[in-house]
Amino acid sequence: MEAKAVARYVRVTPSKVRLIADLIREKNVDQALSILKFTPNKGARVLEKVLISAIANAEHNYEMDVNALFVAKAYIDEGPTLKRWRAKAMGRVGRIRRRTSHITVILQEREG
Repeated sequence: MEAKAVARYVRVTPSKVRLIADLIREKNVDQALSILKFTPNKGARVLEKVLISAIANAEHNYEMDVNALFVAKAYIDEGPTLKRWRAKAMGRVGRIRRRTSHITVILQEREG
C-alpha cells in the first residue's frame, strides 16, 4: 500500500526542486525530514511540507505504521509558466519566465 501527497502550482523552478528530491528518495521518513530541515533552499521547505502531508495521509487514511515508512517516489513535474515582460535597451522587451512546479511524494511501508 502507498500513501501520496501532491502540491500543485508551487512557485519554485522544477529543476531546483529536483535536486533536493534526489536527496530524499529511498530514505526513511525521519531521515528525509532531517535532510530537508537542514537544506537551505526554498524548494526544501515546500518539499518538507508535502512530505509531512504524505505522512499524515498514510497515518490517518491508510493506518500505516509511521516508523516503517520510506519515500518510495518523489517526482517534480512542470506546471504552467507565468510569462512576464521587462523593458530592455533601445525599446526592446526581455521575457521573464516564472516557472511553477507540481510536487508529488509517494510513501510505502518497509517489509519486515
